[in-house]
Amino acid sequence: MKFAVITHIKHFKKNGDYYSYAPYVREMNLWFQHVDEVLMVGTFSSEKPGAIDLPYSTKNLQFKSLPDFDILSLKSVFKTLRLLPSVLKIIYKTMQEADHIHLRCPGNVGLLGALVQIFFPHKPKTAKFAGNWKPRAKQPRSYRFQKWILSNTFLTKNMQVLVYGDWPEQSKNVKAFFTATYSENDKTEIPRRKYDLPLRFLFVGSLSSGKQPVYALELLAELIERGFPSELHVYGEGPEREHLNKKAKELKVEHQLFLHGNQPSEAVMEAYKKSHFLMLPSKSEGWPKVVAEAMWWGAIPIATPVSCVPWMLDSGKRGVLLQMDLDSDVKKLQEHLLDKTKLKTMAAEASIWSRNYNLERFNSEIENLL
Repeated sequence: MKFAVITHIKHFKKNGDYYSYAPYVREMNLWFQHVDEVLMVGTFSSEKPGAIDLPYSTKNLQFKSLPDFDILSLKSVFKTLRLLPSVLKIIYKTMQEADHIHLRCPGNVGLLGALVQIFFPHKPKTAKFAGNWKPRAKQPRSYRFQKWILSNTFLTKNMQVLVYGDWPEQSKNVKAFFTATYSENDKTEIPRRKYDLPLRFLFVGSLSSGKQPVYALELLAELIERGFPSELHVYGEGPEREHLNKKAKELKVEHQLFLHGNQPSEAVMEAYKKSHFLMLPSKSEGWPKVVAEAMWWGAIPIATPVSCVPWMLDSGKRGVLLQMDLDSDVKKLQEHLLDKTKLKTMAAEASIWSRNYNLERFNSEIENLL
């Protein structure tokens, strides 16, 4: 089977191997186990892969590079219009050659792929929508347009659209899906936490305004002010790093903030095991892998109720749902912190739920799709 992947993810090359963002590569390597040849359409960077990048495991991979493009400014719009014919040609010819078409959405390349796939109604297709599929969620128009095309069974034929969460009133080609990080072999005993002070909070992800790491720091400072000595360990990089440092000094918690930068998955896994809580006050998510990963190791998630997060946390029984109001969120956390028995139950239930979604089950689902 020739398996075509149309994606916006940036790629790198080292020693003849193609690298990309580690969580994405780990998932794609599972898909590649079930195919003979991969036709990868994506963007390419001449930079070296970083600490959070991994190589694809398949050697039978043909990479077709696309130029970077966007529509964020008037200048970039004109550039995109100029590049569009060549980009569409690459996507079309790749789909024409493939036995199975796989789209990664949402994204600029995914949007073009969603349009081009209309011309291949008889080819089997899958689309992984890694963003928020919640109906009527506030999203960019391009995201909503991709959702409309993919779920429109008149335009989009012979496709299974994989989305996070089980939403009502969906078209017949939309399938509730999940993702996984750990295997059955990782089902070791979760660390027993006493929830003694200082409390250890964890933030994992890009340091961007959308993930709101500064709000996590503000929560920490308020808890310390109210008599709960705490630490915040941050794994990730991004433009908010300087803002975090500045805010920590302003709130006088610079000695309680630890910025670890980008780290390999093994280091992040150890951080989950050592932490009491994971903070993710994100504005938007698809399936937040860091939430599922933290739950696996018994770290209680503290997250915003976006996308399928309320379902993952069972409306607050397996974690804490934030309202993004500092005073009310701190009060809610205080109530939980004063009941250690409840915290232990919550951590145990979180781990039981998360361990249902392992790599073996994920791989089996992928095999069924193909």
